[in-house]
Amino acid sequence: MIRYFRLSPSLRPPLRIGLLLDTAKVSAFCARVIEDIQCSNFARIELVAFRKSPAKPVVPNPSASLASKLARRLLDPKFRKHILYNAYLQLDRRKKPANHPLDPVDCSAQLAGIDSIEVEPIGKNFIQRFPDDALEKLRSKNLDVLLRFGFNILHGGVLQAARFGVWSYHHGDNDFYRGGPSHFWELVEGSSLSGVILQVLTEELDGGLVLCKSLFATQETLSISKNRFSPYWGAADLIIRKLNELHQFGWDYVRQKALPPAPYMGKRRIYRSPTNSDMIRWLGPILWKKAVKYPFRKKAVDHWRIGIRQGAKPLFDADSDEAGFRWIEPSKGHFWADPFGIEHQGKYWIFFEEYSYAESRGWISCSEISPDGTLISPARCLDNPDHHYSYPLVFRRGTELFMIPEAFDSGSVDLYRCEEFPHHWTKQTTLLEGRFVDTTVWQDQGLWWLMTTSAEPDPRAACLLLFYSESLDGSWHFHPANPISTDVRNNRGAGRVFAANNRLIRPSQNCCPVYGSSFSLNEITELSKTQYQERPCRMVMPWDRLAGVHTYNFVGNIEFIDGKIVTPLKRLLPRAIRKNPPSTGADNVE
Repeated sequence: MIRYFRLSPSLRPPLRIGLLLDTAKVSAFCARVIEDIQCSNFARIELVAFRKSPAKPVVPNPSASLASKLARRLLDPKFRKHILYNAYLQLDRRKKPANHPLDPVDCSAQLAGIDSIEVEPIGKNFIQRFPDDALEKLRSKNLDVLLRFGFNILHGGVLQAARFGVWSYHHGDNDFYRGGPSHFWELVEGSSLSGVILQVLTEELDGGLVLCKSLFATQETLSISKNRFSPYWGAADLIIRKLNELHQFGWDYVRQKALPPAPYMGKRRIYRSPTNSDMIRWLGPILWKKAVKYPFRKKAVDHWRIGIRQGAKPLFDADSDEAGFRWIEPSKGHFWADPFGIEHQGKYWIFFEEYSYAESRGWISCSEISPDGTLISPARCLDNPDHHYSYPLVFRRGTELFMIPEAFDSGSVDLYRCEEFPHHWTKQTTLLEGRFVDTTVWQDQGLWWLMTTSAEPDPRAACLLLFYSESLDGSWHFHPANPISTDVRNNRGAGRVFAANNRLIRPSQNCCPVYGSSFSLNEITELSKTQYQERPCRMVMPWDRLAGVHTYNFVGNIEFIDGKIVTPLKRLLPRAIRKNPPSTGADNVE
């Protein structure tokens, strides 16, 4: 996905970029930003300013025993105040996922040959200023942007040393979380969202221009490393996106797209490292509850079913409701989700994801819909044991039928043509290379439009993208309004885009606080080769026993929806395998 933002069609001179680093060893997500810039056709790194390491204090007795060193630390009140948090971090490192965005990466080879300086900042505590000789060197490079990945809180002339300022990440939604540690207090306070912003620094803490923001679902975990995975990787493209906009359209355009100032609503003025009492108040009740429940736990899963109703006022009408859906129970050991309908030769058909708990994978099944709304002999119609298929978008081009199933583990978005309805489909072409989910295509204004969600490195770090083409199997153009959404509450599709009541409607999933929580219907108010705008019309929340809903489609007067209920896994399995239940890849709930 990032590769699309590395290319600018503008003929303007390349942007001149400077980096502010502590050392050449940086976090993996920072290394990705450096790679993006160096692989782009519109930006060059002209200077790297490394922070000069302070002289190490003289150790009075270097041969002191481990016990005496520990004793000195325990006598330090600051160390004692955070001893439980430090212990928590030590344990959390063992839970850190692979390919973590904060893994250290040595960028010495990448930065070789780039002019560099070593800066000994002026200041005490956390506030630092650059000395005059360093400022002179920065200004001599005629930089457009300085990117801050090191140093502490910057004040003084360095903030104006580049034409468009010093850009810096803040890992946390600055409307609620100022300070740190990043993405820790969201866990403590039970916040459903974990945000990231890219801002232009000023001397006012977190008071600079917010260029953009991405919002991710806070993970249901006690691990700060796990909760940081999606926000850090998912926001790694913020810099290359904004540099691309700056190069194509100029600073005024970037400023116009910046977020307006909002009142701070955090529970603390500034968040700091948690004290021992903070850790006890947070973890004490949780660990006690787990200790009591652990011996009696039952493995449970999100069990998806399809709901069908006929002849009701459709959900996209303002005064409709959710009454009348009849839930169809899948065959034993399976769930059904992502229903799409189509009319063929005077009959109505439904295509859907069928997931096997025993095999931990899914395929596409289909069924004719009887006049009374029941399914006639459901059977699989598209399967590949090497991939997990879901979200079977079925549609027509003239007299031909096509399907675009989701198979993000395949690394491509593929178009299938129906050779013999409904069970014989052959791959016709690849529309996009990369890991994407919930792809939807439609025709409007003589063009084909494709909306999909990037799933790199996984679907939790998602952003919604729009493409257009003159033909279905032709070349797809990256829309200049991208990304359409970086908000986990609406950045995944929930069904085909459809026209109704003189409106073009895009269903979207809300994956906050968890995947498949609810969905919204959004009216597309502006759609052209250069512009895209939408506004929310309606949100559909789960009702009765449902724990979530995440797909909506219809054909004729028949509406389809899916809904999940949290169910012990053993109840869903055939009797023969209940004693040894599989390790399912479905959305498990402990």
